[in-house]
Amino acid sequence: MLENVLEYAPEVLEARKRNLPIVALESTIISHGMPYPQNVETAKEVESIIRKNGAVPATIAILNGKIKIGLSEDELEFLAKSKDVAKASRRDLPYLVSNRKNGATTVAATMICASLAGIEVFVTGGIGGVHREAETTMDISADLQELAQTNVTVVCAGAKSILDIGLTLEYLETFGVPVVGYQTDRLPAFYTRTSPYSVNFRVDDPDQAAQLIRTKWELGLDGGIVIANPIPERDALDETFINEVIEAALSEAKENNVAGKDVTPFLLGKVKELTKGSSLIANIALVKHNADIGSRIAVSLLK
Repeated sequence: MLENVLEYAPEVLEARKRNLPIVALESTIISHGMPYPQNVETAKEVESIIRKNGAVPATIAILNGKIKIGLSEDELEFLAKSKDVAKASRRDLPYLVSNRKNGATTVAATMICASLAGIEVFVTGGIGGVHREAETTMDISADLQELAQTNVTVVCAGAKSILDIGLTLEYLETFGVPVVGYQTDRLPAFYTRTSPYSVNFRVDDPDQAAQLIRTKWELGLDGGIVIANPIPERDALDETFINEVIEAALSEAKENNVAGKDVTPFLLGKVKELTKGSSLIANIALVKHNADIGSRIAVSLLK
């Protein structure tokens, strides 16, 4: 069954044969996270950064019911322009595959597909988490449960600042997911380099990160690892400013009864509007930075 569903891009297939480091990339950031043409331009630039560091990029998506591990330029363009691509998390994968539909993979779905393909490192923007007021809405991202059980390292700029970061960390602690700061003792909050919260551990170079990752899995401790890599200082937004913007966006989401998987795209779009586009520039910068560090860690893991 798996052989019939998984489809590898030629570049990824060659990397598997030669035992080269491979880095997984999600596709929701292309279809739902950024406008055209910045989405496809960023996707290509991120892949280029990974190649320059000696690894092979594998952007993941569901196309015509196939789990694609690595996409062609035409497929990236299709995802960037199409209005009829589902936002695919764990629960959606069986339906999309069995009905030969198209889906862009979230953090959770990308982790699953990367694990099926034997890929250990995945680069994204920020993880999902516990949403604000989750004590009444029960709105908790499936990303967290995937981190609890799937052996993939997620390199990100921390949790999205639209979330309840404190509760997100509590959830990850309950399920034994290490949150590791890359050259930082504070958890980055996506658009900003710091938050009021500390990371569990700190690493200062790719080799240290790789050693920690390898040791966790060799001890038989299943589940992912969060490598929290702060946005570069020159691209970070002012903490007070972005928090005010997020509060305004959250209020508007509540007024419009936005719920479930529609919340994050709505909030990111509203934040982009309220920051006059500076949040999009920051988003692009942090994804590229994560690709740089993530690919270096993937290379170290194969040493």
